Amino acid sequence: MAQKVAVITDSVACLTKELVEQYGIRIAPISLYFGEKTYRDWVDITPDEAYELFLKDPDAFKTSGSNPTEWMEACREASRETDSIVCVTLSSKLSVVYDSVLDVKKRLKNEIPGLSIEVVDSQTVTATEGFVALAAARAAEKGKSLPEVVEAAEEVKGKVSLVAFLDTIRHVYRTGRMPKLAALAGSVLSIRPILTVKGGVVRFMGVVRSRERGIKRMLRKMREKVGQNPVHVAVMHAFAQEEGERLKERVAAEFNCVELWLTGFSPVMGYATGTGTLGLAFYED
Repeated sequence: MAQKVAVITDSVACLTKELVEQYGIRIAPISLYFGEKTYRDWVDITPDEAYELFLKDPDAFKTSGSNPTEWMEACREASRETDSIVCVTLSSKLSVVYDSVLDVKKRLKNEIPGLSIEVVDSQTVTATEGFVALAAARAAEKGKSLPEVVEAAEEVKGKVSLVAFLDTIRHVYRTGRMPKLAALAGSVLSIRPILTVKGGVVRFMGVVRSRERGIKRMLRKMREKVGQNPVHVAVMHAFAQEEGERLKERVAAEFNCVELWLTGFSPVMGYATGTGTLGLAFYED
């Protein structure tokens, strides 16, 4: 049995196919629903394709909390190559995925004796979670032990930050944190929220009235945290490829990036944030 540690994360981590293939990360997709059809996020449908459906009828677009079967199959598949697995999940305060994976771990203990599974609650979402999974995968690639791979994930987990700009507030009521009428009124007034994640939950940082101000606010928040120190950055966009590219160029020009990539903002989150969302996930090297 090979000693390499396998890394599995969920599709909310916003990792690009290139990164997943490079580091051999397995993705456990979360299900999306549109009308009568079910899609596995990242597998059956791309973020852009999901947002196209969303724009047709936002009220018909829904997501599931977790799909334990996908995690079970990913762990079984990994067990054919290794006896050590690290599962990185989105925040346990935002989803039942973490608890579902703990249940999978318990069920597989008897099914596959000798298999060791460690579950890391990233305490975040989107590409910030992706960076936690990447840290684990990069440690595994270097031949680190299971405890060392978990330690690498926990270290980055303690450093990553997320700041996101929503182009509209009209769908935020879906999080349960705002009445629908208030969200619609805010949309009419062109209120655009700035969000972050603290303590494992999504929090409002403030609001702006224009897209450019929102982007400037995000960049300022990032600059306050990292200055000109070397930084790892992921730029995210929800059905706004060109704007994502422009934001990536600004980040490259204004910051000392040792890693910089562009990715789609997970539609699992996007059903409540809407299209046009831009985000920055980052941490100091």
